[in-house]
Amino acid sequence: MPTPSEPLDRLGFLTIGSFDGADPRAGHETTLAMIELGERLGYDSAFVRHRHLQFGISSPVAVLAAATQRTSRIELGTAVIPLGWENPLRLAEDLATVDVLSGGRLNPGISVGPPMQWEHVRDALYPDTADVEDFGRERVSRLLRFVRGDAASTFSGTVGIETFSERVQPHAPGLAGRIWYGAASAGSAAWAGEQGLNLLTSNVVRAPGDGGTDFAAVQQGQILAFREAHPAGRVSQGLVVVPTDSATPTQRQRYSAYAEHRNARVGIPQGPAGLLFARDLVGTSDQIAESLYAHAAFREVREAVFALPFGFPHEDYVQIVTDIATRLGPALGWSPAR
Repeated sequence: MPTPSEPLDRLGFLTIGSFDGADPRAGHETTLAMIELGERLGYDSAFVRHRHLQFGISSPVAVLAAATQRTSRIELGTAVIPLGWENPLRLAEDLATVDVLSGGRLNPGISVGPPMQWEHVRDALYPDTADVEDFGRERVSRLLRFVRGDAASTFSGTVGIETFSERVQPHAPGLAGRIWYGAASAGSAAWAGEQGLNLLTSNVVRAPGDGGTDFAAVQQGQILAFREAHPAGRVSQGLVVVPTDSATPTQRQRYSAYAEHRNARVGIPQGPAGLLFARDLVGTSDQIAESLYAHAAFREVREAVFALPFGFPHEDYVQIVTDIATRLGPALGWSPAR
């Protein structure tokens, strides 16, 4: 086993949050159970995905509000909220409320760009303003201003028996310092750093203009660009890792087939945006740790939020999350929180 120069300081996982459309409560309860399990295993954070008009979590802030009442220590995050679907002022109120309920444990991840399936949802989402909506970085700036306590209204005072504030209430001190940005390029990573955001990397990057297709090198470049702009900012990596230490033979076969199918796209830019996907890592914790130590981008981080794979039954996720905490984490020098 190679030994890193510095141990992994913080470990989290990103859970899928899938559900059966005919019985959505069961899937949401399973997501909450995974977060509770994460806290018992000593994880530092649990993140949930965001899926609109799919059979996945459409309202992660609401789900995490429930999670605040079932946990006491673990940080709770979103990866990521696409701001094209959101009103920044209303989202600021929701985030602040959940952060207060959690005792300051919320870590919202956000992103920009037009909503997915924009041509199909535009009339439902923005029936009167679709042609003039700005889905760029100004949406992030608005959210940050409101979270930080800048004025959202020109009025404050009392009218009758009601008292009004000029800024978002509740105000959640410290929340702005725990907002993460999902960047896909070195330019957007540097911009996130300039705004004082944290950087949430994943298993997807945008291929650079020079034609490079080495995922680890491209992601390393993004992290370095962020760090140059914001040396004190936090950076987390979110590769898909599937340890097999305690898996059954059937599970190992299922995991290997899943990764083999997805890894066929590695090194080949995908779609109009030229997206590059990381290789899914399947194997024993020692094997995965060795692969991570050889990963140029992983060597730049001290936090990881490993993503769970799609489409597996709950018992598989329990095995994977447990092995990450009890086998892979210690192999990376991480110690569970107490």
